[in-house]
Amino acid sequence: MQADLYLVIGSIVGLLAVPALLSAFAHGHAPRAGAIMVLISGGLIALAVMQNPRGYTVEQLPAVFARVIDHYIK
Repeated sequence: MQADLYLVIGSIVGLLAVPALLSAFAHGHAPRAGAIMVLISGGLIALAVMQNPRGYTVEQLPAVFARVIDHYIK
């Protein structure tokens, strides 16, 4: 379950990095915050893949998200 949580958090942080990167490039600033978010996202996803011996497939991602959300809502 811990690896699933890392995967979900890493995916969310990665998605949130996209607007930060686009905003920095649009305004001509260095994308520091976006780059840090991409590094954090990549690290969490890599940690999740290393901790799960079977790995993940794209088809499993919705089930992983649902399982994590279900675990923390109950």
